[in-house]
Amino acid sequence: MVEGYVCGEGGVGVSSADVLVKDTRISYGQVVKTDGDGYYKAMFHLHNDNLGDPLLIEARGEQKNLKVEFDPKDLESDRKVRVDFGVGCSAGNSSSWIWWGSGAAVLAVGGAVGVRLLRSPGGKTKGKGKSQGRKNG
Repeated sequence: MVEGYVCGEGGVGVSSADVLVKDTRISYGQVVKTDGDGYYKAMFHLHNDNLGDPLLIEARGEQKNLKVEFDPKDLESDRKVRVDFGVGCSAGNSSSWIWWGSGAAVLAVGGAVGVRLLRSPGGKTKGKGKSQGRKNG
């Protein structure tokens, strides 16, 4: 698998960008599009004889050349490489996960505190007092 991010100005991911990933030894390649965060993934079925094959990865007019590298004895792990284009793309995406993760944590803690307040004896008394006041009022 070849994966990575394509980003533009300020490290913002570029959506719908074409990324060419090609094994130039066997002339097999594919063009994939980035998602809304600028992430792309191209899948290849790599055999041990593909070790060392030259790869060409191209996005937005920028080319990167590298070789297929993996441990041929490791039959369990994914054979993958990450190739980013632009500056600061991976940092921008990881910080957005931090913000989303923090928001989820705040919601979880807030929900737990709310449930505890509702279940506490004081919480039930206050609730009954308010509803009784409305019936009499």
